[in-house]
Amino acid sequence: MSEPLMDYAAETIAVGSKSFAAASSLFDSATRRSVLMLYAWCRHCDDIIDGQTLGFDAAPPSAEEAARRLARLKESTLRACAGEPVEEPAFAAFQDVALRHDIGPGLALAHLEGFAMDARGARYDTFDDTLQYCYHVAGVVGLMMARVMGVRDEAALDRACDLGLAFQMTNIARDIVEDAHAGRCYLPREWLDESGISPDRLTDPANRRALAQVAQRLVQAAEPYYASAHGGLESLPLRSAWAIGTAHGVYRQIGLNVATAGPRAWDRRQGTTRMEKLGLLVKGAASALGSRIGSSAARNPALWQRPQV
Repeated sequence: MSEPLMDYAAETIAVGSKSFAAASSLFDSATRRSVLMLYAWCRHCDDIIDGQTLGFDAAPPSAEEAARRLARLKESTLRACAGEPVEEPAFAAFQDVALRHDIGPGLALAHLEGFAMDARGARYDTFDDTLQYCYHVAGVVGLMMARVMGVRDEAALDRACDLGLAFQMTNIARDIVEDAHAGRCYLPREWLDESGISPDRLTDPANRRALAQVAQRLVQAAEPYYASAHGGLESLPLRSAWAIGTAHGVYRQIGLNVATAGPRAWDRRQGTTRMEKLGLLVKGAASALGSRIGSSAARNPALWQRPQV
């Protein structure tokens, strides 16, 4: 693996996700390399579909152009999975990860389906619909990340998927207004109906109090998935458990901060302070060490179950 490619991946995560970038530094060097390469591909695909740069300044293309871009992403991704020559750094990075950790095209295409849902303007009427989207854009990433860390057990992979679902629910709650400005809504329509909010009025300040209640409901809905994911730390190598335990704490805290901020949650982008991150770093270490002692309880059967890919 050339250093320029590693530099590209490191820069991608440093700009695209400061929260996960901090946690990724805790992995051993080989795992961190693959994690960064995988993130770079995911970030690139998201940017291409949304017409943005590292998650910022989105300018979504037309439906027709988005479909063309998605077709090119699929073609390049399948070539990477097949070990064929690829030139773009993001696909060269993914190829290295896919071949090194036996990540098949099924998972890669399942992730791209999440971008296809954005491209065709999918509608989310129920919470299950929202979870289906969360699975494609984040749950599948959890599955691929787990494979990078050596996980092959299906029950442990369920926990990895749960963490991806929880992360994405946090992201949705944090970004409701920003997404609405881009013409997108991932909240269940039935929840909005119950709160008396029209999907085309999500940016209206007059709706902030009701919108905060919907966001708090989503943050609360993520809690059992965070709890389930915590039970999966025991399946990871110790340093990976520390990194994932820390990321778990950071993202969960972002959701809690959204809920606490109430109607003012979208006055600024919610995140964690430096002191919060330091505390969560220590807590992540404690969680990793604790996971070496005993076994966790069985996964809650009431949680949404990922499809087999």
